[in-house]
Amino acid sequence: MRSATGHRQWTRPRPPPPLPLTSLKEKHLRLPRILLKKRHLLRLLVILAFLALTPPIFFHFRLRRLYQMRLWKCGWLESPPLVCAHGGDSSRAAPNTMEAYRIALDSHVDCIEIDISRSLDGTLFALHDRDLQRMSGNITAKVGFLSTEEISRLDAGSNLGISGDELKVPTVHEALTFVSSSVRLVILDVKVGPPSFENDLAKNVLSVVRKSGCKNCLIWAKSDTVGRDIVSLTEDAMVGYIVMKDPLTGATSDLLRMKGAQVAGVYHPLIDKMLVEILHRCTGTGKKSMPGLWTMLMQCGSC
Repeated sequence: MRSATGHRQWTRPRPPPPLPLTSLKEKHLRLPRILLKKRHLLRLLVILAFLALTPPIFFHFRLRRLYQMRLWKCGWLESPPLVCAHGGDSSRAAPNTMEAYRIALDSHVDCIEIDISRSLDGTLFALHDRDLQRMSGNITAKVGFLSTEEISRLDAGSNLGISGDELKVPTVHEALTFVSSSVRLVILDVKVGPPSFENDLAKNVLSVVRKSGCKNCLIWAKSDTVGRDIVSLTEDAMVGYIVMKDPLTGATSDLLRMKGAQVAGVYHPLIDKMLVEILHRCTGTGKKSMPGLWTMLMQCGSC
């Protein structure tokens, strides 16, 4: 710019405009959009993973708790009790006859109990002294004093108002051949009586079990001698013993008393919480335990 005198007049140059002042927050907001999208995506993935994993974990522990409660309250459903017919269906036929066994099998029972008594000449019959006394009318009659021929002539339906070929007294071999393949378990309740008592009785019972091919037979008796003799003779047989009150003295037999036995048959009035707890403690692997022992409750009024 020139003045009136013709000289150029100097002017101060304008300073450059100041740089804009930005805060950290504004800088953060100005991050590239791609970076923001990645962070949002990561958060979204974490949230989705949480939502996906939480329900399965919750229901896993919830269902586990429900399963534990079910075992506690309804554990017997996993291994339901066996329905056992004592002497077959003795409510509709003479006990320990082929007819009683047939009716029981038609009812789809799980188990049949056969009473075993030995004749004077050594034959094992499916017969109880009390049934013999009913048939013969002699209240003192004993199976051990009758021969095979005498027992074979008996009518099992005598004094019951019924008769027929299937009401003859069967041998144990005949009974086992008929029922053993149709039930889960056959209980052989061995009766001990005069004149032979336990002499060679265990051998006779094992012989007929092997002859009949019974693989699901459980052998027990009120006499522990019979059970111990069977345990000493073989490891293949399932052996049990009976826990009940002596009808004369009222004394209760020992609960855990036979080594090698798999079953304790406990007369049902003796069952209480303490007895069950003892059995549970003693069926483990401890020093005083009896591994493999399981319990059968006997509901019958007399054995």
